[in-house]
Amino acid sequence: MAVFVFKGVKSDGSEESGELTASSIQDAKLQLRSKKITPISIKRKDTLYNRMKEVQLTTGIGTKEMAAFTRQFATMINAGLPLMRCLEILTEQETNPGFKKTLKELAGDVEGGTTLAEAMRKHKRFFTDLYVNMVEAGEKGGALDTILQRLAVYLEKSAALAAKIRGAMIYPTMITIVTIIAVATILVFVLPTFKSMFEGLGADLPLPTQVVMAISNVLRGNFILFLIIIAAMIVGYKLGVRTKQGLKIKDTVTLHVPVFGPLVRKSSIARFSRTLSTLLSSGVAILDSLEITAKTSGNSLVEQAVYAARTSISEGEDISGPLGREKVFPPMVIQMVRIGEQSGQLDVMLSKVADFFDQEVDQAVENLTAALEPIIMIVLGVVIGGLVVAMYLPIFTMASTFMEHAG
Repeated sequence: MAVFVFKGVKSDGSEESGELTASSIQDAKLQLRSKKITPISIKRKDTLYNRMKEVQLTTGIGTKEMAAFTRQFATMINAGLPLMRCLEILTEQETNPGFKKTLKELAGDVEGGTTLAEAMRKHKRFFTDLYVNMVEAGEKGGALDTILQRLAVYLEKSAALAAKIRGAMIYPTMITIVTIIAVATILVFVLPTFKSMFEGLGADLPLPTQVVMAISNVLRGNFILFLIIIAAMIVGYKLGVRTKQGLKIKDTVTLHVPVFGPLVRKSSIARFSRTLSTLLSSGVAILDSLEITAKTSGNSLVEQAVYAARTSISEGEDISGPLGREKVFPPMVIQMVRIGEQSGQLDVMLSKVADFFDQEVDQAVENLTAALEPIIMIVLGVVIGGLVVAMYLPIFTMASTFMEHAG
């Protein structure tokens, strides 16, 4: 709820002004009309509470939650419920405060005569271009329930794909973090103890131990500097990928990284195929579909290839030609697109490509996990084992020397 300042005219012609609490401007108008006041102006009162509330309401929702919302929406429309009643039910059961507020505003706009797509276009934080354009096509074609069902399927498969990739990265990420913490702990806290013991013995240290000691001294003496360097690298990376050239370099490197690169490429192709197929099958124009697909590709190289295809189509060329020239898509995808164009079933062929690469992503995730486990274990063993050996090597050396002298 928010506080609004209003000015209005009562039924007797006198002016009325004041404040009221409402969930939206539309709600405030309804309250004034119920009091027989015709609103002249309504503005949100700028209070600290309202500013804090706005910050709270900026939280978005995930793809999985949006898929569930879309599925419920499609089911209710298919059951014959009026659009306003669907929005009321969805608003009542929504738990996310930001999305709940958005749904109330949607209902107010629709009740005021705005189409659902136009109302959704005002809330890009929740409804993407893909979502809005498909809803618009559904409204124009009188098949909103069918379009929403397709959207739900698309969002569910997109969420499943993202979950698979995240799941594949959890294990190596956790092991890497634990390894860094363990190595830093040994170098900063454990080695100094051994150093004082070795100095007390007065013996010459083996070369591996001297190297590890030197690393420990540098790390301990410049710990703050290392933190600053790491922070600067992170900030530099974030700023770099915001530039067009920086993003292109990052995406190019990502696609060619051993083991991980094929997974990224296959997931990008699956997303491209699924998005374009869903849009085309929903009746969205080919040029609009390609523009939306480019924006949602998730990879600048794929985006560049799709925009090139869009330009070629606008000039009378087909899709497969420019896609093939960009060298991002494998020959099989280009052939399927060409067959789809020639047969007039491009959306069907793209759907088959998406299904195929979804399976390929599953296999790539398994391959990635299988390949990373031994690599991580080897690296972990070499790093931790090397540190342990470097710490205990002087003791073994002195013990061997003592045994020789004793003998």
